[in-house]
Amino acid sequence: MGRFDGKVCVVTGGARGIGAAIAYRLGVEGCKVAILDIDREAGEYRVNEFRSKGIDAIYIYADVSNEEHVKNAMDLVYQKFKAINVLVNNAGIGSSGKSLEEQTFDEWRRVIDVNLTGAWLCAKYAVKYMKIGKGVIVNIASTRAFQSEPNTEPYSASKGGLIALTHSLAISLAKYGIRVIAISPGWVDTSEWQVPPRKSQLTPLDHSWHPAGRVGKPEDIAALVAFLASDEASWITGVNIVIDGGVSVKMVYLDENIIEEGLSALFQDREVGKMFREVIEKLKSYRSVEDVRNKLRELLDKL
Repeated sequence: MGRFDGKVCVVTGGARGIGAAIAYRLGVEGCKVAILDIDREAGEYRVNEFRSKGIDAIYIYADVSNEEHVKNAMDLVYQKFKAINVLVNNAGIGSSGKSLEEQTFDEWRRVIDVNLTGAWLCAKYAVKYMKIGKGVIVNIASTRAFQSEPNTEPYSASKGGLIALTHSLAISLAKYGIRVIAISPGWVDTSEWQVPPRKSQLTPLDHSWHPAGRVGKPEDIAALVAFLASDEASWITGVNIVIDGGVSVKMVYLDENIIEEGLSALFQDREVGKMFREVIEKLKSYRSVEDVRNKLRELLDKL
């Protein structure tokens, strides 16, 4: 396909998941690929896989929250390939899911250091080489920057900060012809891009929740990155693009229709959903919570 022939890309967290899919997509389109990752085994595995498919790739051990690691890694990439044209800040970690009162300062700091400070450091030390010619930085954020589940404060804050960092960098680096874009993925199943690959454990209900009809794949994100990093997107900079199968614009009411559809999808049987609807209609005739409980116990005993 050749959109990136002669160009060099750096993908942080590129050994597994979305990062690996991005590195592969850029590689098959002609990029020389440098994967930065803290997982040595996965990094070597991925680079060997890429090389077996004709991609010129190297692996560099680097913790993106460590300034010395990042500086040395960017220097090594330039020494090897004589350029850095595309930087994909993908490396990231999740948070524990503990309640706010139970979250530790060390957890908060580690998530912010990797997900946000890491992107800043990589941009800081890649720009030295990117500004020699026009370049592109793509930051992988998340829809969690805009919507949250409970107890995700460190992760959500890091991704929100990454979007703010994106538009700030876009303005600061415009004088060098460097574009900066953020992408916010929703739910993406990375099973097949793990080391070793795993089978997906998703259910029909997981897929049906999405207006697009399915959970995302790493290849979906990689395709968008490849477009945004190419000259075809030369008028796009400073923005965040949501890619989530339509979930973030879906208005949801918890009512009988939603539950009926969910059960039908989960069991792949419309009759199950209809049976639930019939039970709900019968329960509405009862006047007390205790009456409802007794009826439900009776129905469960029959099952």
